[in-house]
Amino acid sequence: MAQDHVPCDSSNHASNMKEGANDSLVVCFGEMLIDFVPTVGGVSLAEAPAFKKAPGGAPANVAVGISKLGGSSAFIGKLGDDEFGYMLSDILKQNKVDNSGVRFDSTARTALAFVTLRADGEREFLFFRHPSADMLLQESELDINLLEQARIFHYGSISLISEPCRSSHIAAMRIAKKSGSILSYDPNLRLALWPSAEAAKKEIMSIWDQADVIKISEDEITFLTGCDDPNDDKVVLDKLFHPNLKLLIVTEGSEGCRYYTKEFKGRVPGVKVKPVDTTGAGDAFVGGMLSNLAFNLNLFKDEKQLREALLFANACGAVTVTERGAIPALPTKDAVLKLLGKVSPK
Repeated sequence: MAQDHVPCDSSNHASNMKEGANDSLVVCFGEMLIDFVPTVGGVSLAEAPAFKKAPGGAPANVAVGISKLGGSSAFIGKLGDDEFGYMLSDILKQNKVDNSGVRFDSTARTALAFVTLRADGEREFLFFRHPSADMLLQESELDINLLEQARIFHYGSISLISEPCRSSHIAAMRIAKKSGSILSYDPNLRLALWPSAEAAKKEIMSIWDQADVIKISEDEITFLTGCDDPNDDKVVLDKLFHPNLKLLIVTEGSEGCRYYTKEFKGRVPGVKVKPVDTTGAGDAFVGGMLSNLAFNLNLFKDEKQLREALLFANACGAVTVTERGAIPALPTKDAVLKLLGKVSPK
């Protein structure tokens, strides 16, 4: 069985932090929204008889994922001054995520997304953001104190789509980096939200070389490199690995993930389960990975520990696909370790 590999003593990197700050805090930035998921599987949105309301939004999912695993997390973003917005903020609080960086907008609604996994295996999305509150976060509304405390600052690319949120995102990255944070980037490509594929690629890559940790999917490799083979290490290393990068992770769904650092590369197999709904699996993976990294910054340098952390992250994703929705399905550490007890350590 894989060991619970979160070390107790993380005082060795407290020197980078402000006096009394939380030494393992992961601050997640971006969108939080309501996912509406069909009550039955394998149908298109048009065929769905009814929908179940579930809190979602990749950065918020990651924040809750970390907290449910026993880590420390905060969320920075904007919600509508409406029932859904206050519900989402409360869900963060209920899940022990610091929501002091959440702002509310009286001029725009909380974002909604209808999402389904069709019988052919394809995800289908329908977004309501015209604009939604998350797109309207102003730089002046950023919680600078929270950003300065971040051990890890995690974000996606959806917050780069439009102003003023794009400028706020860039400013938040700058503040966190200056305070010694590790920058973690999951592009989380949602082409339907972008004005064009060209705009998506340009903006996603505009902040690429600032990240210390990047997690991407095989589909995103194909998109960002121009239809190259996502399984070709040379393509990944030549086109996506940049000089400042400490860790690049490629997720392969149920097959597991690949990892690349300056010193080594390899593959960690997935953990097999019977999937019900894949929504949030990638975010659960990121939460599992970052919850380990926040306590042990040497993961980049120790391949054995990195492989353990990635197996743990794979198991986080596996547990999540056994339930519908994202946040409701995110696992506790006990659930992950229980699942890992059923697989032989590689």
